[in-house]
Parts: sequence; structure tokens; C-alpha cells
Amino acid sequence: MRPLLAAAALALLAGPAAAAPNVLFVAIDDLNDWVGHLHGHPQASTPNLDRLAARGTAFTNAHCQAPLCNPSRTSLLTGRRPTATGVYGLAPGFRAAPAARGCVTLPQSFLRAGYSTYTCGKIFHDGSVAAKDRPAEFAEWGPAPGMGRPKERFAKLPGTPHPLMDWGPFPERDADAADHQIADAAIAALNRAPKDKPFFVACGFRLPHVPCFAPPAWFAKFPADRVQLPPVRADDRADTPRFSWYLHWKLPEPRLATLEAANEWRPLVRGYLASTAFMDHQLGRVLDALEKTGRANDTVVVVWSDHGYHLGEKGITGKNSLWERSTRVPLVFAGPGVNRGRCGRPAELLDVYPTLLELAGLPARTDLDGLSLVPQLRDAVAPRDRPALTTHNPGNHTVRSERWRYIRYADGSEELYDAVTDPNEWTNRAADPSLIGVKRELAKWLPAKEEPHAPGSAQRVLTYDARTGAVTWEGTPVGRDDPVPTP
Repeated sequence: MRPLLAAAALALLAGPAAAAPNVLFVAIDDLNDWVGHLHGHPQASTPNLDRLAARGTAFTNAHCQAPLCNPSRTSLLTGRRPTATGVYGLAPGFRAAPAARGCVTLPQSFLRAGYSTYTCGKIFHDGSVAAKDRPAEFAEWGPAPGMGRPKERFAKLPGTPHPLMDWGPFPERDADAADHQIADAAIAALNRAPKDKPFFVACGFRLPHVPCFAPPAWFAKFPADRVQLPPVRADDRADTPRFSWYLHWKLPEPRLATLEAANEWRPLVRGYLASTAFMDHQLGRVLDALEKTGRANDTVVVVWSDHGYHLGEKGITGKNSLWERSTRVPLVFAGPGVNRGRCGRPAELLDVYPTLLELAGLPARTDLDGLSLVPQLRDAVAPRDRPALTTHNPGNHTVRSERWRYIRYADGSEELYDAVTDPNEWTNRAADPSLIGVKRELAKWLPAKEEPHAPGSAQRVLTYDARTGAVTWEGTPVGRDDPVPTP
């Protein structure tokens, strides 16, 4: 056994050091930068996430590795990029992917190090961990309630909309909502956490993932006639490649044109704001409970979202794009070893795994693709030597630096945006000859090797044959002249 691996093995056998910090690990589903301290929407109400950011480090330029739940969560929890695991779609679960089957996940690292570990709500993508494999991931699995459904739909969309495509005041009581129950479970876990060993408590909130349901009092905070819509341009896709449409070719999430025709754009924005505010309130309950245990000063808190969400920008709703609205996410650390600050360096969700290992004093792993953010947690302006990379299906990548976003699609088409002068990404400058050098530097970070789709890949899976130019979406061929679907 190599010396480094031998030392790591001995450290795991010995268990955590007496002064090892606890970890409160909070995941949020589909939350973009509509967060107070990120200034993504002027009406965003997230006082609890903002107060956590004020006492820790908020990464203002953090990005997911995939704009879709399963590959994003798989990437963060295994510490490997989608291009390394072959997990790009909503299926399969990562243990069914040959390239990821042997990965030691983040919670496994803490479990094996002697931590008391617990999870509730949505941490792994729903259904991605088989029942027989659960004990190896967390010592205890708490409840993960679903959203429930009202008797009648709120959203008046044409045709037969997907059941998730709904938004409105439901249920009547906070206590009956899934995120309230998930917070209850996390609070109970914090209160009963053993005192003779450190804990790792994971809490995964479901909102603001659709359906955007929240009790009526939370919708009342956002009167319908005062809801501000995000800025959009009708011709915004005129300078984007046709291939950009293939990444979200046929989805249940409605296009902006559909929402406008049905008068549902403002109700969706209202539902997103209301459900975000409700989720934030539940986060506040968990943070308050941690304070009451008297262990907050000994607990590293990290809050992250798996990816962003469009609400009309670029003519779409949902995720599945390589633009800012879909890749930028809140990422906040607070607790021992973390200074107060706002960090604008590019950060990746991949970085959470090595960062928590270092903050906990656990051995670093050599098989992780991320970088520890501890230098930035100690000094927000500490340099970082690489940008953030997001992937959606093989061959489609975006590189985000402090100033630029560069996108290259599988067919070689490109986009380039200046985040300083064009934060809405309205002007594609990829054809600007004066920026060839910028593109060349960013392109150096594109992956040289990519795993193909893992066996059993399905749902939101896109393939491209470079020899023939053939494109398939979820197994169905897409013709070069096929009209863009408008659900």
C-alpha cells in the first residue's frame, strides 16, 4: 500500500479527532440565483440563507457540473465530473454506471471516518440509491416526503401538462408541506445527535422545484399584480446555434411563448418566488435548531443548490441549458475555519467534497475532480487557477471564468458572453475576431476525454454522431430541418 493511502486508511480506522467539526449539509432543489445576496431577482426573499452568508463565505460565481438533478448530485456526491462517470441523464443511478460503481461518496467518507450520519429529504436524486445500498451511504435515512397534489390544477396550460407543471397555494398549513416535514426531521436529528462523536446531518429541501407549491400565506407575500418578470428579449435566440435547442428539445417545462399565451408566466414567477421564500423559512428553522443545540460554533454548514432554473430567459423555463440562469447556483459555507466574505472566483459544486474533507481534518482523496475551496474560505480574494465547467450530455460544455462564459456544443458551434458588460447573455460574441484569444484560453479547459452515456441512460439524453451529424433526443432522431417544438 502506498504511504499516502496507508495513512488515510489508518486515519479512518482511528475515527475522527476529538475536535473534528460537525457538518450540516443542506441541499436545495432547482434554486437559481434568485437569492437576496446574489441579487438575481429584486423581489427574492431569502433572509435565512442571506444571514448564513453574512456569517460565512458566499460564492457569487458558483456553478453546477450538470444542469439536471441526477448528474449534478451524482457529481457533487462522488466528486467526479459527468464526463468521468457517464451519468448525464435522470437515469441510471450512479451505482449502475460502471465508471462510478466503485466511487466512495462524500457521505461514505464521513461515515467511514466515524461520524454519526443522517439524511432526510432529497440528497441523492430520488430512486438513484437502491434500498440494499442505503446503509453504506448513510447510517440513518429519515423521511423524504413528496410534494402532494391539490384536487384541481392551478396552472391553466394547454393540452395535458405534466403533473409537475403546476404552481399555486397548496397545502393550507405549513406543517402539511413536504419541506416543513423535512425540516422537522433535520431538527430532530440535530437534537438527538450523539455528543461523543461528530455528526454529519444532510437535509435536502424539495422547493423551488416544480410543482411550485407553498401555503397561501407565502403567496400572499407576493401580490400577483406586483410580481416583477425577469428581463427577456424576443429575439434572444437569433444569435444562438440551432444545436442549443437540442439540449432541451422536448420537455414538460413550457416555453415562454406557451406561458404568455396561457397568461401563466407571471403566476409561475410568483410561484417560484413564493416557494423559494417558504423553503428559506424552513432553512431558518433548521439553522435556529442548530443554534439551540449549542453546537453551532463547532459545525460547518454548507448550503448548495443542484442547478439553476430559467423562468422565461432565452425563451424557456426549466434547466437543461448551458447559460448562466441554468448553471449559476447559491453556495455558502459557514462555521469553524470559514471567514466572512463574498468570493467572486469561479467555484464548482465538485469542490464541496474536497472542501469538507479538509475542513473536517480528514485525509484528502486523490480520486476527486474538484479543488478544495479552503483557500477562498480563509481569504475570499485568494487566487484560483481554473474556471468552472458545466456539461449537459457528451460534447456540450460551458466554461465560466470571472468575466467570460464560453459554450461549445457537440457539433462545434459556439457562444461567448461577456458577463461584465452583458450579464443577461443577450449578445453572442463567438464570431468576434478580436476575441479568438479569449476563446482559445477558455477552450483549454474543455475535457479531453469523455465517458459515453452509461448503460441504461434515459430521460433528457442527447446524442450526436460526429461522423454523420445525426442527433437523437431520448432515442428519437431529430431532423436538421425539424421545427423547434413548442410545448
